[in-house]
Amino acid sequence: MPIITNVRTILTAPEGINLIVVKVETDQEGLYGLGCATFAYRELAVKSVVDDYLKPLLVGRDTNKIEDLWHLMHHNAYWRNDAISNNAISGVDMALWDIKGKIANLPVYELLGGKSREGVPYYRHVNGKTLSEIVDKIEVYKKQNVKHIRIQWGLYGGIAKDLNTPKNSEPGIYSNPTQYILDTLRMFEYVRKECGDEIELIHDIHERLSPKDAIYLAKQLEKYRLFYLEDPFSPEQADYIANIKSQCTTPIAIGELFNNPKEWEYLIKNRLIDFIRVHISQIGGFTPAKKLAIFAEQFGVQTAWHGPGDVSPVGHAANVHLSLNSHNLGILEWCGFSDLMYKVFPGMPYEENGYLYVSNKPGFGIDIDEELAKKYPHQTNVTKWTQTRLPDGTLVTP
Repeated sequence: MPIITNVRTILTAPEGINLIVVKVETDQEGLYGLGCATFAYRELAVKSVVDDYLKPLLVGRDTNKIEDLWHLMHHNAYWRNDAISNNAISGVDMALWDIKGKIANLPVYELLGGKSREGVPYYRHVNGKTLSEIVDKIEVYKKQNVKHIRIQWGLYGGIAKDLNTPKNSEPGIYSNPTQYILDTLRMFEYVRKECGDEIELIHDIHERLSPKDAIYLAKQLEKYRLFYLEDPFSPEQADYIANIKSQCTTPIAIGELFNNPKEWEYLIKNRLIDFIRVHISQIGGFTPAKKLAIFAEQFGVQTAWHGPGDVSPVGHAANVHLSLNSHNLGILEWCGFSDLMYKVFPGMPYEENGYLYVSNKPGFGIDIDEELAKKYPHQTNVTKWTQTRLPDGTLVTP
C-alpha cells in the first residue's frame, strides 16, 4: 500500500509554452507518478492549488484509492468545475494512474482492458500565409502517411486585410469574419483540387464567428467532405449545433473548453456532435476522461482529445493510452515535438508512418529530466493571442 509523501509541481517551458507537471512521491523508494496539470496561461494559480491545498489534503493517503481521491479533491473546495481546480486535480489524478501502472508493472492502457488497436491515428496542423504554402505543407505530411490534416489560412480567424478600425481602437488581434469565411471556402476549393479527395481535412473555426456565420460556413463546407469542423460555437452557444445538424451533414467536433459533464451530456446523448474534443486536464484528469469516452461510445460519438503544444508530453501520453484502449477513437490531435522535448521528457509517445505509439513501459511510460527542465523556466506574461477583436474593436471569444 504505497502512501503519498509529497505532491509538487514542476513548471518548465522547453518550447516557450508553459507546461505544468505534477509529481506525486510515495514512501516506496523510487516509486512516483507524473501527471499533466497544464493551464499554460494561469500556471501560477494551478501551482498554488497543488502546492498549497492539494498537497496538505493528500499526504499520508493511499495512492491506490484513485476514484476516492479524485472525488475528495473535487469536493474539497466546495466550489468546483473550474479550469484552475480541474487542472490541479488532473495533475494528481494522472500521477496516481501512473503509479498504479508501475505497481502492476503494466502500461495504463492495460489497466483499462487492453488495446483496441496497436497504434493511434493522428492529425497534424497546417497553416500558411498563401494557398501554395498550405498545399506544400500538406504534401510533406502525405509523404509521412499522415492521412488527416487540419488546414487554416492565417490560423484562427484568417488573415485580416484592409481593416478599417475606429480611431483610438484598443490593441489586439483583429479579424474580419466576412474575409475569413470567403478565404476559408477558397482554401478548401484549392486544396481539394490540388491534393485530391483522399486526404481527410479538418478545420477549426475556434469560435471566431457569430452563430449565423458559423452555420453558413458549415453548410458551404459540406461539399468538401470534411472529417470534421471544430468549435463552430463557443460552449455558451453550443445549442446552435442543432441548427447545423438540421441543415447539413458537416461533422462537428467540440469540447476543448468544456469543464464538466453538463456541458457535453446534452450534446452527446442527443447525438448533436460527432467528436468530443476535451482537454483532458481541463475536465479533471484521466479518471473523468475514461468515463467520458465510455459515455460517448454509447451514442456513437467518437473521441478526438485535445493535443496542441499547450498540453504537456505527460498529457499527450495520457491521450495516447486512452486512445489505444477506447473502442470509439476517432482521431487524436498531435502537434509534434522537437528533439529537446524528447530529452526533457524521455519516454514520450512517438510517431511512425501515420500512427502514434507509446513506450510500453509501466504506467504512462514517460519521465521528466528535472535538471534539464530547470534550464527552460516558465514565463508569466500577459496572454496576447486571446485578445481578439472584430474590425470595429469589439472583443470576441478567442
